[in-house]
This record gives sequence, C-alpha cells and structure tokens, in this order.
Amino acid sequence: MTVDAFQLYGTRLVETPPVRLRAGKLEADLTNGNLRTIRYDGTEVLRAISYLVRDRDWGTYSPEIVDLRIEQSDDRFAVAYQACCEGPDDTKLIIDVRITGNTDRLDFEAEASTETGFETNRCGFCILHPIVGVAGLPATVEHVDGRIVATRFPDVIEPWQPFKDMRAITHAVMPDVQAECRMEGDTFEMEDQRNWSDASYKTYVRPLALPWPYQIPANRPVRQKTSLIIKDIGGVARHAPTSVSSGVIKLELGARTGAMPDIGVIITPEEADATLSAKSVLTEIAPQELLFHFDPSAGHGVDALRRFAAIATVHRGSSTLEIALPCKSSPSSEAAEIARQMRLAEFRPDAIMISPSVDRQSTPPGSKWPECPPLDEVYTAARAAFPGIRIGGGMLSYFTELNRKRVPDGQLDFVSHCTNPIVHAADDLSVMQTLEALPFITRSVRAIYGDKPYRIGPSTIPMRQNPYGSRTMNNPVGARIPMANRDPRHNGRFAEAFALGYAIRVLDAGLECLTLSALSGPFGLIAGSGEPIEPGGRRPLFDTVRTLCRLAGATWRECVSSSPSEVLSFVARDTTGDRLYIANLTSEERKVDCSACGPTGKDSSGDLLLAPLTVAVLPLQHHALAD
Repeated sequence: MTVDAFQLYGTRLVETPPVRLRAGKLEADLTNGNLRTIRYDGTEVLRAISYLVRDRDWGTYSPEIVDLRIEQSDDRFAVAYQACCEGPDDTKLIIDVRITGNTDRLDFEAEASTETGFETNRCGFCILHPIVGVAGLPATVEHVDGRIVATRFPDVIEPWQPFKDMRAITHAVMPDVQAECRMEGDTFEMEDQRNWSDASYKTYVRPLALPWPYQIPANRPVRQKTSLIIKDIGGVARHAPTSVSSGVIKLELGARTGAMPDIGVIITPEEADATLSAKSVLTEIAPQELLFHFDPSAGHGVDALRRFAAIATVHRGSSTLEIALPCKSSPSSEAAEIARQMRLAEFRPDAIMISPSVDRQSTPPGSKWPECPPLDEVYTAARAAFPGIRIGGGMLSYFTELNRKRVPDGQLDFVSHCTNPIVHAADDLSVMQTLEALPFITRSVRAIYGDKPYRIGPSTIPMRQNPYGSRTMNNPVGARIPMANRDPRHNGRFAEAFALGYAIRVLDAGLECLTLSALSGPFGLIAGSGEPIEPGGRRPLFDTVRTLCRLAGATWRECVSSSPSEVLSFVARDTTGDRLYIANLTSEERKVDCSACGPTGKDSSGDLLLAPLTVAVLPLQHHALAD
C-alpha cells in the first residue's frame, strides 16, 4: 500500500532506509553512520551503538558523512566513513569511523580530531540496552579499576546512574547466550533513560560529574572503541523467532480492566484568542479538563486570566491553572498576588497545579541544586491563597525531574508530570519506541506516591520547554530533530497513532487526567497560520483526542498484542456497546487477527488489514467486558 509521506509524517522528508549488516547470526541496521537494532539469532541484544556529538544545549549534531564504504560477506561485514560536525565560530570536528563484525563479535571504533578546538557537552559512544525483557534481570559490571560486580538492571526507574566507572557490562540474551559490551578510551557510566521515556538503558562516555561544556583541544585526537562480544555457551542450533511483521498479529482479550481517564487540552495565553475563535471546535471535542498555563515570569497577568475566564465559560468541564511560580520573593506573597489577579479576572479554576519555575530546569548529576523555597512552603502558600480549590504538585517538566526531586505529597490532592519523546533522539523508530517506557514510568510513580490521584501532561511530540538547555530547537524546515519546538509528525497520522498508543500504554496507571495536545498552535488539534496544512484544518490527531474524550469514564479491558511494538489495542464500552480500538504504530500495512476479541463482522477469521500509522475502531457483537 502506497501512502503519501505527508499524510503519515506531516513532511515529505523521508528517512533513509537502513542498510542491513549480517555476519552469520549477528545482524545490525546501519542508519546515519550508527548501528540500530543489533540482534543475535533474531533476538535484540542492543538497541543501538552510536557515536554522538552534543552541543552546549545538549542538542545533537547531524554530521555530514562522506567516503562511506561497506563490505559484506556471509560471515563478516566492514564499514568505514568520515563524519564532519561544524560548530559555532567556524569550529570543526572530524570523526574517522571503522565498524567490523563477524559471527560473534562487533567492533565500532572512532577517532575524533579538530584543528580549531571544539566545544561539546559530550563526544563519544552511547550504547543502548533494550528495556523489555531486560528490566530487573541480572548483569555483571566490570569497572575501570578491574572490579567485577554482580548486579541487576533497574526495574523501578533509577533517578541517578545505576552503574558508574564502567569498562564492560554483560547480560544474558537468551538461555546459554551472553552478550558482553566493552567500552575503551574513556570512563563510561549508565543512566536509566526510561526517566525521559526512552526505551533503553544508556551507557555513555564522560561522567556527568565532570564539567560541561568542555573543549576538545586542537590537534589532539580522541580515540574510543565499543565492542560487542557474543558468548554462545550452549552452542545449540536455534531457529530465529518468526517475525510477526510478515504474518498476522494476534489480539487477545486480557484480564485487566479499569476506567478511562479524563482528557485534557492545554491552553496558553499565546493561544487563548485562537482557542476562543474556535470555541465551537472545542465544544465538539468536549475535553473533560482545560489546563491553562500561567507563567508570571513570561509576562502573564490579568489579561491572560481574563481570556482564560472567557474560555472557561464556554467549557462544560472542569479547569486547572498550571502555575510556574517565579519564587523571586516569598511563595505566600506571589501566590496571593496571583489570587488577586484571578479575582480581578473573575477566573476561578477547579484546581491549581503549582510548581516553582526553577524546577522546570533539570539538575544533572554533579550539578548544584538551584535556589528554591521548600516545596512544603510553596504548597502551604497555595492552600492559603486558593482556598477551596484542589492543589496539585509535581513537575511542569518530565518524570526525570519528578524522580530526582520527589515532591512531598502530604498537602497535595494530585501529582503530575509530563513526558516528551524527542529528548535524545527524533527518528521515527525511537519516537514510537518511547511508548514502551510509559508503563515503567507510571509504575515508578505509583511506587513513590501510591494511590495518590495522578495526572500526566501536556505530553506532545514537539517539546514545549527544554529542561536540559537554554532553549528548544527551532525547526523551520520540518526535520526530525531532538528537542524541537515544532515537529512535522504532529501534522500527520504518526501523531494520531502515537497518541492512541500513548493512551493504551498508560491505562494501567489509573490516571485522573491525560493531556496530549493543545487546541491550536504547534501542539494543537487544529492548524494555525504558517503551518503546512490549511489554517483551521484538523490534524489527524483531532480524531484520536475526540475519541478519547468520548470514552472518558468508560470501562476498558486490556487486549494483548502478539507484537506490541507494532500494534496496540484495547476494548472499551461506550453507550452503543463494546468496541475494539487498534493502533498500527508502523509505516507498513499490518494484518491483525481480532477473532479472540469477539465477533467483529469483518470476516469469519476476524482478520483486519490495518493501514500504516493509523487507528481503527471495530464494534464487537457481544459484551466482552466484565459487568
């Protein structure tokens, strides 16, 4: 099936297909000079080995690759190329790369050199271990001093680095098969990237406790090497697992059930007028919650609150004011001033989500925590200033910041945080894979806060604020870049499938509210001026959010997919009966067997051919849900 790239991705810029490298049972995909989806005997061993260069805002350079040479035979492959990064003030970094693989070993070597000197936050290897089937399992870590320690990959998400001063890490890939990943040329450490909703544990070069940014000196080459060594202890003949990609993906009803969360829409002062102009569309979507963003440090004041009040009057649901408290003076005086402005604007939300503005910025390991009032003092001030209104806390940024600065929840009526899928990587595969990390995030929040009411959002593909640098990245050409404030896929079916996949992955969390979009603007359901689609036009994401709004409060039942990285689904009961909701997360057609979910009226087998990056809703002809 041929589908226009713009329909899928909101851009006609198409990713270059990877080159499949093979040496016996060892396989890897070569993409933009780096290795992805490294498998042995059909099982994923590593998610990636990449040589990355970061700028002072942790943006990732996209180097120009020249003189690429690839050699392959049945039991060996070799790759060589040169990459060039151009930095500020005419600085330049040249990286010579050599990759070799045979049946039981993979070596990735790189030498970086500069004639000008080069500023960077990080320059070197990142190695990604997968999380599904690995979390909580045993591992052996060899440290730079030669110590060997038996340990485990974290299960609940670690806020700080689980392993430091690493030279190698070994884990079991399958019975009788072990994989050793050995890193040379510097000191490595691992962070739990599930904090950022990446579906990986990341081992990276240069400890974060060292200063950054730093200079690579002129004419002093930096050499590093990463090796993957496969130890097939059993030596038995195995058959690679059958790929569901070429067959039928089966869906089966599971045992877990729950209630669908309320759905929110975020509204900023900058988009308030556009939202008022589209109030009929807002009424049609009918979200249960409007999340109004308010930041006095950005100049938001009474006028913004008056616009919020006008929007709230045409909204049938509840509203929350999200406050980034400046904390330049006492929290009590600042909260009282905001309350005074709310009275002038005649705006009374149902809830306040409050967090110090400074907590939107991350505090990495080794960094000094910025000045901030005690959070109990902030919440006490909010209780006094906004009597009779529910008070929520947490982070206006991501789970990472909540995990590292765990807010005291004794005075809180709910906790909240956001996620963003393009913090570290922005290719299509990495973004969709972030969905795998969401159940780990929600389970980790529950481990900290128990059954405290819990909200997530706004969580969108574009990044609204960068906790790790001074700015988000501008994206005028609509490319796929990390930390971008606009992302082309928000305009395509990719966002529609991603949003439904997101909702499915967090069903178990028992969320009070989930916010996945704005109404207008770069995070919106309808396009504004300067967008690649007609102003006021509805993005594909519109239908998913409207559907989720209509399902709020309905009973859901899990639906187990034989390939959850490709197809996700669930069953929910609305006023007309039970319906099966399915998302194809891939760019290819997928054949889905729905017969185990109940009669669908499709055909005798229940098979459905699901178009790329799309959502399907099928009525079920019997009650599949528990009464």
